[in-house]
Amino acid sequence: MHKSVLGSMVLVVLLVSGALRIGDARAAERARPIRIGALTESWGLTPPILALRDGLLALGYRENEQFVLGTRFTQGDQTALPAAARQLVQYGVDLIFAAEIPAAKAAQMMTTRIPIVFMGLGGNPVEMGLIESFDRPGGNITGVSLLDVELGPKRLELFRDLVPGLHRVLFPYDPNNAAGVAEARRYREAAHRLGLVLVEKTVQTQAEALATLTQVSKGEVDGILVPVTPSLNIPGFIMETAWAQGIPTMYPGTFWVDQGLGLASYGADDSEWGRKTARLVDKILKGTKPAEIPVEVISRIGFVINLKVAKILGLTIAPEVLYRADRLVR
Repeated sequence: MHKSVLGSMVLVVLLVSGALRIGDARAAERARPIRIGALTESWGLTPPILALRDGLLALGYRENEQFVLGTRFTQGDQTALPAAARQLVQYGVDLIFAAEIPAAKAAQMMTTRIPIVFMGLGGNPVEMGLIESFDRPGGNITGVSLLDVELGPKRLELFRDLVPGLHRVLFPYDPNNAAGVAEARRYREAAHRLGLVLVEKTVQTQAEALATLTQVSKGEVDGILVPVTPSLNIPGFIMETAWAQGIPTMYPGTFWVDQGLGLASYGADDSEWGRKTARLVDKILKGTKPAEIPVEVISRIGFVINLKVAKILGLTIAPEVLYRADRLVR
């Protein structure tokens, strides 16, 4: 994301109209819409937030009658998440949707009363101390886990098979971000097993992330692994560097690949996000306590390749690798 774009962003509550079908008589008699506050360390409406809204609509929810969805975003600054979560609580939301695990932890710090539904971008929610167990998460929280960090070794293996001659792979991350540290450890172990060199770059501010990635050249690395969370806008800076230098990229989610901005992805199928999170929200609005709703795990995992990006990069992908892909973007 260019500096001019970043400079034009402001931290606001972005209200997006939506609608809920409420299942019980008491909810139907509410004088005002249900207020859902989405929290993210990104720059606005992220794929998980849009997926939630689409999932609710797919369930038959009517718009502009029974709910509003507001987004509070912190532009890559994880340290600003607690304050943003506090603002949602003060605003009086009825439910918080956390688009990443760091956002969920921030929301958990700010309220034990308001139900929280999380999208598990950024690691195992049990290991991260977010929930007690998948079956009984405890407290006022439940959600959907992508286990995206756990998929790292397979993601790196597919990257190796996809890009001929791949040997040195860059992984930039924020050492203060638990998900980034966990990813680095798994990628490090996988690289050793696969005979690859993992080039780790730690950055602690957006300015440092921009400066570090601007200096990366195609001769230095053969590919770049993109972190699972948007911390410090590292994914955005990777995108710019990759295009400028002609470096292949591997993403944990399909969004950037579908947009023609990344070569490939391996991770949870985006189409499942909305269905699962909407179902959890629906259960809570019907009166079930979050602590009693098991955390769901995305079961559909996909390997996606953008053939147009591959052509631009001049890559010749082996037929057997194309055959292994779950979807090809042409």
